[in-house]
Amino acid sequence: MKATQRTVRLELAEPLRISRSTMAAREAVWLSVEHDGQRGHGEAVTSAYYGLDTATLERLLSLAAAELARFTDPETALEALREGAVARQRAAVTAAVESALLDLCGVRAGRPVHRLLGATAAPRAATARTLGILPVERAVAHARRLTRGGFCVLKLKAGTPDPEDDLARIRAVRAAAPHARLLLDPNGAWTPAQARELLPRYAESGIEAVEQPLAPGDPEALARLAAHSPLPVIADEDAVDLEDVRRLAGRVHGVNVKLARCGGVHTALRIAAALEGSGTALMLGCLTASTLGIAPAVHLTDRARWIDLDGHLLLAHDPWTGIGGTDGVVRAGDRPGLGVRPRAATARDATAAPEAAGEPEGRGHHDDMA
Repeated sequence: MKATQRTVRLELAEPLRISRSTMAAREAVWLSVEHDGQRGHGEAVTSAYYGLDTATLERLLSLAAAELARFTDPETALEALREGAVARQRAAVTAAVESALLDLCGVRAGRPVHRLLGATAAPRAATARTLGILPVERAVAHARRLTRGGFCVLKLKAGTPDPEDDLARIRAVRAAAPHARLLLDPNGAWTPAQARELLPRYAESGIEAVEQPLAPGDPEALARLAAHSPLPVIADEDAVDLEDVRRLAGRVHGVNVKLARCGGVHTALRIAAALEGSGTALMLGCLTASTLGIAPAVHLTDRARWIDLDGHLLLAHDPWTGIGGTDGVVRAGDRPGLGVRPRAATARDATAAPEAAGEPEGRGHHDDMA
């Protein structure tokens, strides 16, 4: 097998402000694995929060590509990756390698990834659409536009220095989108005392659940808060991997699993199994990424209670297509592999994705079904 990679810049349509930072763009590194003229693709994106810069991703993916070269087929490589026989890199890199191998295995078998994972029907789910910390008027305008366009779940960022500013904005969005389900995400901005004071007020405002209200690093405090919270509490930054989830299972109402953070589809499935019967539900989240980076999680949406897979919808230009989402619904479809392909405009650019991704016309990936 041969693996190649390419680095691109993903610009957001508008800067995304959360409690700890504002982001306008990030880099993505695409990994393409080829065998017998067919290709599979994966994506890893940079993250300042997780200490992943472009140079680190490129170096680690190059090491992974060298390891993949010793395997004669992607099925064997995928099994070795899952058994730990392939050196596990940072979680985002492992997830990208697994994505490329899953994609290629699906293309070779003529089956979509969700079928390889045991599902019979193509998963489809309503995804949350994130609204960053914005002035009230802009937040209201966005909420109205999104709900008119089909979105029924909105995720509102919070954690401004004055909590009253957040409450005013969320109440205005509730009034503007009275039928939407609202999720709240302070990204760990509150102290336990603030959370105990604010959660009842947000419950009265119609919030369905709150993600990571407390600063990460003290999961016991999060569990104590969840035990008395009037709203479901979902662990996010405190639920990085399988061991974190096992410690919190049955003690919080949900855990937000991001494939780039936990290490990929296989680990996410182990997390889902660990949660069964615990009373803690699964949320599928993501980083801001292209359709290629979001697609593997879409094939798992039938296993989750909350879906937050809108990272590709935040981009000014998504270089890939195939999972929908612009109408509020992400879809895995029945096409082979991940079911994604470079957009036509990109494919006409000799310097863009297909030179690295190289998908032959009419094989493997197809256009968006939406």
